[in-house]
Amino acid sequence: MNADTPAKRPGGRSARVQAAVHRAVIDLAGERGAAQLAIPAVAERAGVNPTTIYRRWGTLQALLAELAAQHETDARPPSSGDLRTDLEAYAVRTLTDLTRPGGIAFFRAEVSPDIDERRSGLRECLQRATAGLDVVLEASRGRGETPPPPERLLDRIVAPLYFRVVFSMPDTDEAYARALVTNLLSDPSRPQR
Repeated sequence: MNADTPAKRPGGRSARVQAAVHRAVIDLAGERGAAQLAIPAVAERAGVNPTTIYRRWGTLQALLAELAAQHETDARPPSSGDLRTDLEAYAVRTLTDLTRPGGIAFFRAEVSPDIDERRSGLRECLQRATAGLDVVLEASRGRGETPPPPERLLDRIVAPLYFRVVFSMPDTDEAYARALVTNLLSDPSRPQR
């Protein structure tokens, strides 16, 4: 490195601001709910000027999408070597993400009232959901198994979880998430290896 090249500062001010803003969003979403999230409140909680948030993220939806994407990347478990176990872990993780403080707020932000932002947010949401599934499916295929197609997994596991969490349906718990996997894999129309 020479004198003209600025040094990278991992953990510098930018990283501290990002961490403080992310923590503020999660805390506020858990305390107040998704409807009460606003950039000025997030900025106040994070100890930064609202302009900092607008300059870095632009919109609350962009901030929430970044947080959700980061969480999904951090949360991918390694393959267990068994399709059922991996799908159950995926289903439980999806349910946990949706029901954690602010979890459904991230999804609601992705379905913004602005039509262009909504399309973009929904694409990001679908990409994150399928990225997690792709890891499971690739590992399964690598073991010589014939897993269900991703669309069927989205229809039979992911969609029911989102529906039940959005509408606060009772008994939407880990047992329910695991039962979705059992029902899918027990389906006689499913191709076997």
